[in-house]
Amino acid sequence: MQKTSSRLLKLLSLLQTRRDWSGDDLADRLDITPRTVRRDIERLRELGYPITTFRGPAGGYRLDAGSHLPPLLFDDDQAVALALALHSATATATAVGEDTARALATVRQVMPARLRHRIDQLRITSVRPPGNDSAAPVDPQFLLELSNVIHSRAELRFDYGHDDATTTGEHPRRTHPHHLITWRGQWYLLAWDLDRDDWRTFRVDRMHPRTPTGPRFTPREVPGGDVSSFITSRFRGNDDTDTTWPCRGQVILNLPATAVAPFAQDGTVEALGPARCRLTLGSWSWTGLAADLGRFDTDIEVVGPRELNKAFARLATRYANTARTTAPP
Repeated sequence: MQKTSSRLLKLLSLLQTRRDWSGDDLADRLDITPRTVRRDIERLRELGYPITTFRGPAGGYRLDAGSHLPPLLFDDDQAVALALALHSATATATAVGEDTARALATVRQVMPARLRHRIDQLRITSVRPPGNDSAAPVDPQFLLELSNVIHSRAELRFDYGHDDATTTGEHPRRTHPHHLITWRGQWYLLAWDLDRDDWRTFRVDRMHPRTPTGPRFTPREVPGGDVSSFITSRFRGNDDTDTTWPCRGQVILNLPATAVAPFAQDGTVEALGPARCRLTLGSWSWTGLAADLGRFDTDIEVVGPRELNKAFARLATRYANTARTTAPP
């Protein structure tokens, strides 16, 4: 027979793994009688765990959410996964970086030495290019407020501009907020713009809400029904649910595939030899695609389509004109 303390810990661990447990199942797992299960459940309740009893053929128990956060139990893999997630968030999340750092310190403090050693071996550093505002900081409280407005289905009014420090150049917007999303480290609000009668995405760090909120609304479904696909298509220059790039071309580069692959983004690279490869890449425009391919310091052979050849010709003319009209230093 297990000691009461270790048996309680194992019982708590079982209750955390799934929503409902019958008394008989718990008794079998712990190798005790149903009567002992009932006594142990009462002991956990006395410790503050909100365990409810539900009716059924054999009766059962459920660990519910309570008014405060009780101690939790994790197995080794869960503890490492939690610490890794917090570690990553500490390095990359601008909105909640400080809170995740404190949470990571708390988790690490109570870890067994064997797990703490594994976590301490992780070294994650987030580096941002100077002047890059693609992951501007957002107040966590503001994110919670936006989530509450979305949940309550209330019209959201705010001023929107390009400067998050002042209201200069901002424009009033009236929206039906639908989803709070992240894209490449930046927070966005997906909403139906009432004045433009269309879907719009707004950077959260550029929003200055007006209070109070407006009337309630009935949520509408995004085109295609999938938020992830819809957002991807919008950020890639499409107006529907097509998540592919609107412009996609193929070229041959006189470079090894291993030298091209790290800079191919979401393109595909096929080796054609030790110093030659085929690159298939997409972009929001043919000119943008040609300019992107021009980053590779080598001769470029266009496989297709013809629109990409024309884009290279336009850029060649533009660059030649720039070279003739720019005065030497």
